[in-house]
Amino acid sequence: MSPTDYFNSNEIVLKKRYDALHAFFADRLSAAEVAEKYGYTQSSLYSLIRDFRKYLKEDHTEDFFFKEPVFGRKETNSDDLKDLIVSLRKLYFSAEDIESVANAKGYRISYGYIYKVLKDEGFARLPRRSAYEKKNLELPVLQAPVSERLKTHDDKFHSMATGLFVFLPVIRHFGIDRLIERSSFPSTRSISRLSSILCFVALKLSGVKRYSHDDLWCMDRGLGLFAGLNVLPKTAWFSSYSSRVDTGMNLSFLKELHRTWVKHGFLSDTSNLDFTTIPYWGESDHLENNWSGKRGKALSSMLAVLAQDPQSGIIDYGSCNVQHKGEASVVLEYLDFYKQTPQGAEPLKYLVFDSKFTNYENLSKLDDQQIKFLTIRRRGEKILEKIAENKTYKTIRVEAAGLKKRTLKVRDEQITLPGYKDSKGQEKQIRQVIITDNGKVKPALILTNDFDLSTENVVRKYARRWLVEKGISEQIDFFHLNRVSSSMVIKVDFDLVMTILVHNIYRLFASFLDRYKNLSNERIYEKFIVNNGYINIRKDEITVDLKKKRDLPLILEMTKDFDQQTYSWLGNKIIRFVPVSTS
Repeated sequence: MSPTDYFNSNEIVLKKRYDALHAFFADRLSAAEVAEKYGYTQSSLYSLIRDFRKYLKEDHTEDFFFKEPVFGRKETNSDDLKDLIVSLRKLYFSAEDIESVANAKGYRISYGYIYKVLKDEGFARLPRRSAYEKKNLELPVLQAPVSERLKTHDDKFHSMATGLFVFLPVIRHFGIDRLIERSSFPSTRSISRLSSILCFVALKLSGVKRYSHDDLWCMDRGLGLFAGLNVLPKTAWFSSYSSRVDTGMNLSFLKELHRTWVKHGFLSDTSNLDFTTIPYWGESDHLENNWSGKRGKALSSMLAVLAQDPQSGIIDYGSCNVQHKGEASVVLEYLDFYKQTPQGAEPLKYLVFDSKFTNYENLSKLDDQQIKFLTIRRRGEKILEKIAENKTYKTIRVEAAGLKKRTLKVRDEQITLPGYKDSKGQEKQIRQVIITDNGKVKPALILTNDFDLSTENVVRKYARRWLVEKGISEQIDFFHLNRVSSSMVIKVDFDLVMTILVHNIYRLFASFLDRYKNLSNERIYEKFIVNNGYINIRKDEITVDLKKKRDLPLILEMTKDFDQQTYSWLGNKIIRFVPVSTS
């Protein structure tokens, strides 16, 4: 049938009625002419006219001729859905997990319906399981939906990731979303730059440690909504996206983040520097061996440097382009990074690092630039023998973990070091603080070029590094996507930048929780973020249900200050957090 024949045809009843009424009301033809042209009797035409006028006087949700499109998932409780519920329960999935998968596959079902199906099929209640057991469930082969931009029509669905939404006010408040939009990170044809980066952020914030199967988190619509999408993309997209990011994009973004930390006063005058080893599990011929303290051996890996503020816990800088030949110069590279970016009310005065971070020549260069440093000296046999000759010590007390104090014996002296010289090549004096009774067999030797700081404060300043050093490297492990079992291959340098971003989001979130701001990221996740419930999308707002937990009132109090904040990637809606009575 040609287009002309289609429009001249009167075989379709609805089209025939539309054409007849259009001819009568719009073209002003008489009833007799319309009835003859479209094959009606005059009485039938008058009945049609009467019904149409009656329809126009009444309130109707559907058009007289054209069916309105219905957005959202179809309501159906088919045999396929029952089979899906049964197959997931056979793999020990909870009703909440089953509901998330079913929602993502287009079924609109309730927890009650799942409970009824399971009861009718004779399934007993699941035994209580640990978080580890839940995260290592074997997934069936499921076809996850295609990721696409969020449609802002009314909707309601269940998610296992409702707790993640408490980070959105923090991201919006500190303008991190605007930094991402202004960055040089790529976008894709179907996913914007902001949503692309938020996909990585959502996964890392979630604390999921194993990605051997990707179907479940690809099907949780809550994770997708966090990034302004229906669901998160599959693993292939993450790998493909990261391959388009270069080192310049990463460094530029870190500089913009630095400006934000300075603006909000999160950087003090001191920075702790440390190396961390990132294992590599592919072809490693091009990599060097680095010592991994966690595994107790040297292995093929990427060596990354991190710079952390000891007071706020913010990681200000990171790079994984460190090689053995340039390892000693990393401290100067960080100094260049810092000087290329705005300095806050407290410009950088102190760098704190361990004995293997740099050499004595670079310590001298730091002193020439009037940068104070604290570091540990390596302890050779001759050095220890010389120290043992002098038994003069004084006793001090310094802070230890858990608000406790410990007693140490110290000796403060000035020495010279090979390579530590002034611009004329003359040896310079450097301060050495020897610490004993510190729980180690050998004494600790602190080197610094600050001759004004008291002995007690020198020890306290480095002791603070001892307290946070564990956090510098182990916090990274909490967010690491490139697991041995992972099917996701992410460029390490980009993954490190995303890890730094998410670590800092956790620190910003903790800054609103006075009594808990010193908790590790993993403890914050377990204590405040693990939650599930329903998400309601309405015209002007998104309502997130949070099930009752002991610390939920603190979260609700914090988010109340941001309840009028809108989110551009969520259709400029506000987010409200609502407590529900179930746990």
